[in-house]
Amino acid sequence: MRAPEFWSKSPGPSAQALSPLGALYGVIAGWRMTARPRGQASGPVICIGNFTVGGAGKTPTAQAVADLLRTPDRSVGFLSRGYGGRLPGPVRVDPAMHTAVDVGDEPLLLARQGPTVIARDRVAGAALLARSANVIIMDDGFQNPSLKKDLNLIVIDTDAGLPNRLCIPAGPLRAPLDTQVRHAHGIIAIGDGPVPVDGPPVYRTRVVPDPLVETLYGRSVLAFAGIGRPEKFFDMLQARGAKVAIGRPFPDHHAYTPDDAMQLLSLAERDDLALVTTAKDAVRMVGDPALERLREFTLALDVGLAFEDPDALSQQLEKAVSGR
Repeated sequence: MRAPEFWSKSPGPSAQALSPLGALYGVIAGWRMTARPRGQASGPVICIGNFTVGGAGKTPTAQAVADLLRTPDRSVGFLSRGYGGRLPGPVRVDPAMHTAVDVGDEPLLLARQGPTVIARDRVAGAALLARSANVIIMDDGFQNPSLKKDLNLIVIDTDAGLPNRLCIPAGPLRAPLDTQVRHAHGIIAIGDGPVPVDGPPVYRTRVVPDPLVETLYGRSVLAFAGIGRPEKFFDMLQARGAKVAIGRPFPDHHAYTPDDAMQLLSLAERDDLALVTTAKDAVRMVGDPALERLREFTLALDVGLAFEDPDALSQQLEKAVSGR
């Protein structure tokens, strides 16, 4: 799904026309957030969420938080809904056996770093993950009340901000902003822009590009991405010295087709361009010879996050973990 353009602007006619539906959605979603949890994990649960629909950088944030939490005597695992996958779970992700069609794209990336379980039923998923991890990082699910969380960290892309501050479908908010802020224990701010909410402590981060991006310096590339903000990926390539001759955006979690693959390969060959995408996109290129060929000829880049003051966040994380 690609977010409507009017969501990123101050409320105009489209947003105003949909605002009654947004207000109703917000009342229901806000009430749901106050519901009593249906279950509790045997160990602490750290939720990485966001206030809005769409990508904000939750998965690389979950990976960076795991790095801060992991110790020789503490195992950290990931719990995901498995958005875009056909398996309801609970199931432990095995990259050697599962594909993005099975479990979604993000769980495959998380599984490289630690035990990962996908489950639409978060309580059942936490029970399965507890067999191999004593701390659970939940990728998304902030608004889902079913599983008790010990710490809610909210990711905000400060370059995008929260422009119209309305609830779905009038805007991108998943619930009224004041309700969500009350449940947040910390803000992970990605980007140099202002943080659009007050209250919780703010932890600034910077994006750490994949070192492989340096191999594209001075080269003309065809960049494509099906992530929350593809343009941010294209801008990063330009900033690192690549020449983005063609930037082809796709919707977040886009399921690449053989036609997509053949078109991208043809464009790259016609204009003598290097193909480049994200690691999240690359795991979706399976199930067809054309997609396998596209993946073979495409440089897939990971993205990481580094905290400006990791000690400050570590203190809050340790307090939440030790509180259990």
